[in-house]
Amino acid sequence: MLFMEDIIVNKYITIPISALTIKFSRSSGKGGQNVNKVSTKVELHVDLHAIQCDEKIKLQILRRLAHRIDSANSMRVVSQESRSQWQNKQLAIDKLTRIIAQASMEEHERVATKPTRSSKVKRVDKKKMEGKKKILRRKNHIVNND
Repeated sequence: MLFMEDIIVNKYITIPISALTIKFSRSSGKGGQNVNKVSTKVELHVDLHAIQCDEKIKLQILRRLAHRIDSANSMRVVSQESRSQWQNKQLAIDKLTRIIAQASMEEHERVATKPTRSSKVKRVDKKKMEGKKKILRRKNHIVNND
């Protein structure tokens, strides 16, 4: 199946067909006698700059996926799990959409919380117990029972 339409990641992000390049090669995985004859491994190269979305989202995607971008400004997704070239192509597309969707999600800032009263009491009690342990290790120790 050739791509006839753009890949829609979500309602804000679309990957045009022109941004995709697909290469097939022989898979190293399962396949029996097929493994030496049929090119089932799929390499999907995506030009991330060609993604159709808001500029703010695109910059966020490029920043988060910077470690996956090569010198040609494209990202590579590989699939070779299946014996079928068509299935591997579908798996690569699914993988690509998951990666881009995750990279485009909003970051939520961590909300600082205060320790509970019981956690403070437990911490202080633990410190006192550790201190008593160290006092007992001394040669001339006197334990003050508080």
